Amino acid sequence: MGWIWTAVLLVSLVAAPAAVGGSDTTASTAVTGVSLPPDYRTWTAVAPSLRTDKGHIRMMLANPVMVEAYRSGTLPFPDGSKIVKLVYRAAASPEWAEATVPGEPVSIEIMEKDSKRFADTGGWGFARFRPDGTPVNDMKLYVTCFPCHQSNVQDHDFVFTRWAP
Repeated sequence: MGWIWTAVLLVSLVAAPAAVGGSDTTASTAVTGVSLPPDYRTWTAVAPSLRTDKGHIRMMLANPVMVEAYRSGTLPFPDGSKIVKLVYRAAASPEWAEATVPGEPVSIEIMEKDSKRFADTGGWGFARFRPDGTPVNDMKLYVTCFPCHQSNVQDHDFVFTRWAP
């Protein structure tokens, strides 16, 4: 009987990433030229955050290049660094009223470091995707990204997220 539970667990772990962001194996690309890599759900968790003004819970995931930079304290982040923000509406836990948990998915956002391609925005490209992985291709949205990062976190290579201890 133990092997059946092991098989069920393995199947659920493989299938779970498809629940948010789809299971497509090709990268979806936004109008900004930034793509959502198909393997982003396997990246390392960097830190959670709560945005109280929007009622959002966020989880940041970083690719191996960026994780190594975080761990070694390297700034600026090297080209090839990527960080994804999974955004959910905050919801009350059905099991424990005092707990707030991720509810409905809102968006998937990504920053990609390429100092040549994105020289005008501190070396970073920005993109937003719907929960199903399709890009949000509204340039009016993207013109606000870098100015906010520039005015708030210029001293941390324009990245808000710090490595959670």
